[in-house]
Amino acid sequence: MSTPNPPVDVTDPHDTMVIAATPDADVRPAPVPSGRGLAELRAESVSCWFGERKVLDRVTLTMPAGEITALIGPSGCGKSTFLRTLNRMHEMVPTASLAGQVLLDGEDIYDTSVRITAARRDIGMVFQRPNPFPAMSIADNVLAGLKLTGRKASKDEKEEIVERSLRLGGLWNEVKDRLDAPGGGLSGGQQQRLCIARSMAIKPRVLLMDEPCSALDPTSTRVIEESMRELAQEVTIVIVTHNMQQAARVSDKTAFFLATHSTPGAIVEHGPTKDVFENPQDPRTGDYVHGRFG
Repeated sequence: MSTPNPPVDVTDPHDTMVIAATPDADVRPAPVPSGRGLAELRAESVSCWFGERKVLDRVTLTMPAGEITALIGPSGCGKSTFLRTLNRMHEMVPTASLAGQVLLDGEDIYDTSVRITAARRDIGMVFQRPNPFPAMSIADNVLAGLKLTGRKASKDEKEEIVERSLRLGGLWNEVKDRLDAPGGGLSGGQQQRLCIARSMAIKPRVLLMDEPCSALDPTSTRVIEESMRELAQEVTIVIVTHNMQQAARVSDKTAFFLATHSTPGAIVEHGPTKDVFENPQDPRTGDYVHGRFG
């Protein structure tokens, strides 16, 4: 078990665009495969601690390229902690530590040669609470990620990025005539889609989503779910959700996490979503997905 150095100069941890700086100026960036195509993400024997308390035990899970993997389970079972290990957010907590590997197309993002900013460029994250930059316009919100990663773009390129990203977020048709309006003036569902667009602007290879629809109305949830299916053609998606119907609707694969008072969180069962919901191999999985506990 090793305790990583805590990052410094971190933006709001609830924000959708989290970029942390670490003292690694002489370290090479994360390897970027040719074409930056769809990427497989794999956790190998990942365990997590907060201080002396172990909260996740030896989780191994493959999240296939170009698919949506849902993480389900009752509160406190380690789903969100696991999600945060997948782009090195877990190490932002001073008492946190981790063992195991997280492999992006076979490259360990926790290797000392990989910059934390590069890992988060390739593996973006959208949080439960939409949080656009309130003083920025809709267009500037989308482009914020470019500034944080130091990418230069011409005016024409920026216009193309804004349109493409907003289309991927399912928001373009609603805001194309008011791109200069404040992002904070959008509805809750629109703000969440703006945050998705902002994450997509830097072309991540994986997008992590932590209960992105839990605070939204059914109409906004439906639109975001439709956007997720479109996004899966561009990125690998991992979503934490407490909504079993949502997991069944949108995901290709599902992993069921469970913890007890005496044991840390672990995966009970994982596989194709249809099998997990309709033909679970562990009775605890069936009890959970059918609402008998949790």
